[in-house]
Amino acid sequence: MTPSAPDEPGTGADRPISRKNLLRAAVAAGAAVPLLATGTVALARDAGTQGRDLAPTPFCDDGDDPTIPQMEGPYFKPNSPLRGNLVTPGTPGTPLTVSGYVFGRNCVPLSGVLLDFWQADNAGAYDNVGYTFRGHQFTDASGAFSLRTIVPGLYPGRTRHIHVKAQAPGEPVLTTQLYFPGEPRNNTDTIYDPALLMNVRDVGGGKEATFDFVLDVEGDPTDPPTDPPTDPPGGSWAPGRPYAAGDRVTYGGAGYRCLQAHTSMAGWEPPNVPALWRRE
Repeated sequence: MTPSAPDEPGTGADRPISRKNLLRAAVAAGAAVPLLATGTVALARDAGTQGRDLAPTPFCDDGDDPTIPQMEGPYFKPNSPLRGNLVTPGTPGTPLTVSGYVFGRNCVPLSGVLLDFWQADNAGAYDNVGYTFRGHQFTDASGAFSLRTIVPGLYPGRTRHIHVKAQAPGEPVLTTQLYFPGEPRNNTDTIYDPALLMNVRDVGGGKEATFDFVLDVEGDPTDPPTDPPTDPPGGSWAPGRPYAAGDRVTYGGAGYRCLQAHTSMAGWEPPNVPALWRRE
């Protein structure tokens, strides 16, 4: 079935976006974005936007609200299959991988979060009989997710978008949509909200996108802290050192606990990166 009308009207296009002073300053200064143990960027808006004024995806502990909700639209179907790959052999369309992390509002990555994705196919049609381009998955122990799909096609009244429902165990469901930068229809879609833009780059014959969700729940670190603090030589945090979730360091006379495994680098000292360190 090919949609013939917008999902539903909305007013997100005029929503103001707060600036993330830390990330913006770091990018302007040419600082590298920290990598997680998996080799992916820690924040959704990665180094691909260097040199531009950033309005990155809201992330925890910087004065922003959690990821904003949007309407479900008429094409959601429950009971989607458990899978992270929505593409079958011969599927037409531009390959797309969407990856990122799910955080609680206190900046702790959330494991076991249900993410249910659905979208239009390359021609802009939703499968309302079967489950083509529909599937759900759960975040891993580090709060990470990865989805293999294609760039969704266009249909009347909407810009390109991917629907998603996110639910931490025992918590309310967040229903929202993800958008693509640079789409001409972003300016005319009444539902579109720039706060939900993914960071997208071309890779070979496909695209890679990143987005970090922040749910309005309190997260708990899953790894016990190391005691005493795992200070490098000199008794403080240092760049170029691998840290594991739960590690504790001191910096500037204060103690910090690591929230995500990563290798430290200059410009991303603990007080500057709440997504990686929490002050104790």
